[in-house]
Amino acid sequence: MKPFLYIVILLAISPVFSYSQFGIKGGFNFAKVTKASNINAENTSGFLAGIFLAPPTKNVLGFRSEILYSKQGYDFKSGTTTGSVKLDYILLPQLMEINITKFVSLQVGMQVAYLLNASADSSKPASTGNAQADEIIDLMNRFDYGAAGGVEIHPFKGLLFGARMNISFSNLYKDPATMTTQPNFIPEIDAKNNVVQIFAGYRF
Repeated sequence: MKPFLYIVILLAISPVFSYSQFGIKGGFNFAKVTKASNINAENTSGFLAGIFLAPPTKNVLGFRSEILYSKQGYDFKSGTTTGSVKLDYILLPQLMEINITKFVSLQVGMQVAYLLNASADSSKPASTGNAQADEIIDLMNRFDYGAAGGVEIHPFKGLLFGARMNISFSNLYKDPATMTTQPNFIPEIDAKNNVVQIFAGYRF
């Protein structure tokens, strides 16, 4: 499944290589899940890295397409059990850029994501039945989608710095009612990803 996904991604973006500027970026994630108060979900940190394509423009409006590897997730406390859930995603943001000046731009758009890997660890056994922490990915929705928006600063030549917020619209987990057991790191309601990104990069 993974090689097929990578091929589809490359085919989707290949037409824009001929007329787009290429860039790289990396940074830090400050991630959590919303609607998860019953497990006292808290922020966790991770990193992001990837590339972006942006057709050159001198107009107010521009376009940005990105492929990012993103580590995110959340920390939790359920009763006396504490732990963390780690999630590895491939993000595909498609953003409109609003160039306020040549030094500052706003970015807003949509993104889709594919969950590559998931794991959970806790101070006590992570289930109330037979579902183990290493099987967490089978309990999750592999595809995610949502909105993204932020600001980017271009202080010198191709150098850039920015901040962005990603808000998911789809549920992180499958319907808990369909699970034979419910591990203690899974919220009882429809938890969603929520990530703040701080990054730096260079446009060639």
